[in-house]
Amino acid sequence: MTELPRFVIDESAHNAEADIWFAEPAGFTTIPMRALLHTPDSPGSEALRGAIAPILDSVQDGLARKEFLAQLARGQQLLAALADVGTTRCSIGLHRDDVSNGDSGGHLFSLLTLSWRDIATAAPAVTAARAVAAAEGHTHIEYLDLPCGPASFSELVRTPNAESGLPQTPLLQVFAHLPHPDGKRLVSLTLGTTAVNRRAEYRSLLHHIAENVSFENPLLEAEAIKRAAAGRG
Repeated sequence: MTELPRFVIDESAHNAEADIWFAEPAGFTTIPMRALLHTPDSPGSEALRGAIAPILDSVQDGLARKEFLAQLARGQQLLAALADVGTTRCSIGLHRDDVSNGDSGGHLFSLLTLSWRDIATAAPAVTAARAVAAAEGHTHIEYLDLPCGPASFSELVRTPNAESGLPQTPLLQVFAHLPHPDGKRLVSLTLGTTAVNRRAEYRSLLHHIAENVSFENPLLEAEAIKRAAAGRG
């Protein structure tokens, strides 16, 4: 007998303003973007303190706390840059690498983001095609019909410019382009990792995430079923 997958319902799934629902696989930790984008002297400073308090409370050394706050400032700059291009959700993936070189002690890191983009009104199938038609350098392009509608997938390997100051390490980015049914918006799910040699696994992982995307609240049907069952009881 096949065991059904288990899901933990995040409180964000009950947000009355939510317009997309999806499931993150095990191994991903959501970054509280909205809280971390606040500054200590802003109206949202309480949310910022609440987000970093568990880490600060665990660091007793004063020098280490200063280093953490310095890294936090740099992290906030990166999150602000993501927010500027429509990113609303960001998660860090940590998975054990039990394949490469037979080493079961290594770990694989990844970054999963969800971004929104306003587009010219078009049928979802057209939008899905357009999303990759002008994507320069993208490879392994696919078109699929998912439960949430038509979608396109692609991937790209980038290497940071030397002027950027970032390590010259190739970065694999796998994309899922999901048109909203209203025909006016496009959702992009992006999974990035430096483990370029594991592209097949990350490609499969993003496919599974995209397959669970819904633009209609899936919890409403479940709640209706529960109420109906309670009524029969």
